[in-house]
Amino acid sequence: MKVKDVMNPNVVFCKPDDTVREAAKILKEKSISGIPVLEGEKLVGILSEADLLRLLILPERGELWLPSPFEVIEVPIRELLGWEETKEMLSDVGSTKVEEIMTKEVHTISSEASVEEASEHMIRHKINRLPVTDEDNRVVGIVTRGDIIEGLAKL
Repeated sequence: MKVKDVMNPNVVFCKPDDTVREAAKILKEKSISGIPVLEGEKLVGILSEADLLRLLILPERGELWLPSPFEVIEVPIRELLGWEETKEMLSDVGSTKVEEIMTKEVHTISSEASVEEASEHMIRHKINRLPVTDEDNRVVGIVTRGDIIEGLAKL
């Protein structure tokens, strides 16, 4: 069985200058967990739920905090400032551009490749989807783990 037999030719995609808010809305509406990022017809990245979740990880503050005589006053103030920074950071997440967080090194596969090759590629690289490209590197479909399983069920 070939990739073209199980792939979805109706590729849902986003653009690099779309916001995280727009991309997340597409993922939710289409009930998908990842989406190719296209600039015109060129594949420039892929955005997954994992990329979106990484936005919610708070950066290390990197401060060395040593107890002081004013510790009783200092701790609540530091916590308040930290919370304010966190609230501000999270409010900006939705306006982040897709190109800032997308995975730029995208694994692709040909529609003529076997589903065994696609499966092996997904397992080796720990990915859930592969954009399917033609000889001109244009996206002509997408194949997911679920597509392959569904194809096997039809055998």
